[in-house]
Amino acid sequence: MAHALNTPASGPKLQSNPSPSGNQPDLESPEVWQAKADLAACFRMAARYGMEEGICNHFSALVPGYDDLFIVNPYGYAFRELTASDLLVCDFAGNVVSGAGQPEATAFHIHARIHKQIPRARAAFHTHMPYATALSMTEGDPLIFAGQTALKFYGRTVFDRDYNGLALDEREGDRIAGAAGAADIVFMKNHGVMVLAPNIAEAWDDLYYLERAAEVQVLALSTGRRVLPVDPAIAEVAYRQMREGDPESARLHLASVRRQLDREEPEYAH
Repeated sequence: MAHALNTPASGPKLQSNPSPSGNQPDLESPEVWQAKADLAACFRMAARYGMEEGICNHFSALVPGYDDLFIVNPYGYAFRELTASDLLVCDFAGNVVSGAGQPEATAFHIHARIHKQIPRARAAFHTHMPYATALSMTEGDPLIFAGQTALKFYGRTVFDRDYNGLALDEREGDRIAGAAGAADIVFMKNHGVMVLAPNIAEAWDDLYYLERAAEVQVLALSTGRRVLPVDPAIAEVAYRQMREGDPESARLHLASVRRQLDREEPEYAH
């Protein structure tokens, strides 16, 4: 299902390690390595939770200090085998600025356009994780705001109902970015989900809890009984209560992930 990048001559063509004129970006700073290690930790833990799909799916984050370079996973690797040093840095024009290999085609065309069109999205996580994807395939809006975990996403989701097949050019990436609007969570009809966040920790936190909310909803629907949403006024209050502490909670959540991996899979940070 994954596709190697093979763009037409008129579109961007990724080239490994170009030599552009002007100043070279500083990609060896501690801040850049920290971002790569954080992202690698997210890949590894997502794999543990069954949130990946083969060598498909992709996470990206803007390079610290840059608004036109992003870190992304290379084509051909499962989440569970990725390390910080495996990750690529790409620009929006189609150059692999740092790293060996290329991103998967849809990874480039979706993530490059999202980061360019939505500057607030400094991290963008796309998966076909099973429970959230299952809800994107059903009739009606995917998420019912009936469980407390789901209320974390109250007023933050959008449903992109216009599935157009694989994103093999920048037009589909632009369309998805446009569909996202001001939302943080995009349910992609017949496809999966996209989580947009101001940093890697908050993207991971949202991705994890989104799948847990979807899982509980699928279980509730499986009873055959009606699932009753929370009163909208209470849902709004609960969302605001959660949102106030979300940045710190997300930071601590990612720190917990890294502590677990430091003990059990320390190679992720190499």
